[in-house]
Amino acid sequence: MNQIALLGATGSIGTSCLDVVRAHADQIQIRAVSAHRNWRELAKICHEFQPAVAIMADETVQNEAILSDFPSKTEVRFGSEAITEIAACDDINTVVAAIVGAAGLASSYAAVKAGKRVAIANKETLVVAGPIIMELARESGSELIPVDSEHSAIFQALLAGNHRDVAKIVLTSSGGPFRGLSREEIASKTPEQALKHPTWDMGPKITIDSATLMNKALEVIEARWLFNLQADQIEVVVHPQSIVHSFVEYRDGSVIAQLSPPDMRLPIQYALSYPQRWDAVAPRFDFKTAQHLDFSPPDLATFPALKLGFDVAKQGGTSGSVLNAANEIAVSRYLQNELSFYDIERVCREVLSAHEFIASPTLDELVALDDWARKETTLWQP
Repeated sequence: MNQIALLGATGSIGTSCLDVVRAHADQIQIRAVSAHRNWRELAKICHEFQPAVAIMADETVQNEAILSDFPSKTEVRFGSEAITEIAACDDINTVVAAIVGAAGLASSYAAVKAGKRVAIANKETLVVAGPIIMELARESGSELIPVDSEHSAIFQALLAGNHRDVAKIVLTSSGGPFRGLSREEIASKTPEQALKHPTWDMGPKITIDSATLMNKALEVIEARWLFNLQADQIEVVVHPQSIVHSFVEYRDGSVIAQLSPPDMRLPIQYALSYPQRWDAVAPRFDFKTAQHLDFSPPDLATFPALKLGFDVAKQGGTSGSVLNAANEIAVSRYLQNELSFYDIERVCREVLSAHEFIASPTLDELVALDDWARKETTLWQP
């Protein structure tokens, strides 16, 4: 029985993961769950799945959570340190790293250091500290299996050949809710409009990232480290149907792709079942229905955030930590109507340019620059 810790159980990845567990209860058991502060929803999850441990990252929830709402067999803990501890616990085989943002770095680091399989949905872990995490995985024997649909597709397509024969990878993008609009049309778009994604059902932060294409910028950086590639081996193509999740092109010109209807339960399940494939919980592709697949290059003038991803992937060092932190705060300020849509990219670029670059930083230096970038972005005025 695969004992898992589901970190970020109440988010979109977490709820999809719960569906996978329901479908394969004979092979997966939830040993621990965490949420940021939604203790009511976490209590419901605990009653259904009966984990040994439930954790709320926000310690202030301790003052309002009704512990009697949790099942008696579930120990309730509070604070981010408790999440880090459970990620490295001997009783856990697999950690599903689904905490949004840089907040997930510490627990992912602990899980990798402990040699766990990490089903990594938290792309920020590799954006911020990719070289450190991958080196740590090599030392500990940890397996990082990607959950992002694009990186899962690349992971699967890479099984078709040898790494030395990879010419490039191509990450697909839906184009977000503003695909096809001009820069002038997009400039005044409200958060409410940006949150209406045409394909995926995601949390607000990731949905805004999809609208700016910053999500694809972060995925470029993640892929750089996860698959040990150079930045110029990575490309992005807009594919509105979200059926082809990504491509790998080999040196002989062969292109291997992974296709499926857009449903996060498939890559989550594969990260838990690898190298096996279990019966489908997500819908299957219907080849009997006439369909078409469209591909086009991204418009970097209209969506300049994407170029930041390639710049940071080339530069490495501390730039990923700064970009990620600045973007998290900028998105939060946009959602609160403090910044305009294009202010997000603008402040990220300015904070990135202003930081003191370190080519080979320590984890402490990355954390310090994360804090610096958040403060700078909070104070920034258009």
